[in-house]
Amino acid sequence: MNQFQYVRPTKQNAAIDARAKDANAQFIAGGTNLLDLMKRGVMTPQKLIDINKLPLDKIEKQSGSLRIGALALNSTVSEDKQVLAQHPLLAQALSAGASAQLRNMATVGGNMLQRTRCHYFYDTALPCNKREPGSGCGALEGINRMHAIFGFSDKCIAVHPSDMSVALVALDAAVLVSGPKGDRRLAFADLHRLPGDTPEKDTNLEPGELITAVEIPDSPFTKNVHYLKVRERASYAFALLSVAAAVSLDGNTIKDARLAMGGVAHKPWRLVEAEKSLIGKPATEATFRQAAEIAMQGAKAFKHNAYKLKMGPNAIVQALKNATAAS
Repeated sequence: MNQFQYVRPTKQNAAIDARAKDANAQFIAGGTNLLDLMKRGVMTPQKLIDINKLPLDKIEKQSGSLRIGALALNSTVSEDKQVLAQHPLLAQALSAGASAQLRNMATVGGNMLQRTRCHYFYDTALPCNKREPGSGCGALEGINRMHAIFGFSDKCIAVHPSDMSVALVALDAAVLVSGPKGDRRLAFADLHRLPGDTPEKDTNLEPGELITAVEIPDSPFTKNVHYLKVRERASYAFALLSVAAAVSLDGNTIKDARLAMGGVAHKPWRLVEAEKSLIGKPATEATFRQAAEIAMQGAKAFKHNAYKLKMGPNAIVQALKNATAAS
């Protein structure tokens, strides 16, 4: 690991100023992803700005929304009574992530910003446009069983690894950020980017911006929800594919619905058209199958991940079945 400076500001403005003055600096909180990347030489920041002293860990009910500070721990959020009562889908997604030990260290802000687990990105001996722009994408013709089926480009087919983010995009969350130019708010759906020609850019954050909180609007999705994560082992494994499903029912009729997938794109993948197809329909397997077919339109597989084209619709149907059966 390269040598680096370490600073621990106690004021938010001081942290942002320190980051703005040094393009090679990085914020660090739990460090559950960044430290791994530094050990492997994938990221080599010259300065780490520890933000754990900043007062950004509160979970607060506000008028029309629940606000979760960026430094709230994944384990704390997943067990919080307000989150469990108002947004159980988020609690389920967080509980599906990593291991209990990592959830006790990982923060909400860091979870959003974790980088892909593509092995071509992690191995500095292999080509990767995300790690080294212009070097090529080794996964295109390589071992790509974990990779994208939506929204990819010829520059990158990696997927975003966060479970939490899949639930947040389904719940229409918003991200609050602060930076050298002041504060701003952006829809969670607009936080992450598709790779296009610049796969090295994971998000639409401006240089030096710090995520301070996430806000989730009040919704009717307090009961019939399910986060389905398909993975190779029961814990401490990233999703081959995941589905966040939430429905609001009137008897057996679907009044409203939210659907999103993980493990299929460079960003959490919202299934808006599939959601629309569910509204006003009976909560039956036939309805779910129709929605799944709509959701998978445009999907394209590579040599080793064609299984996702079959797993995807089956997972959507199962997630919806589980959600509508929830009590």
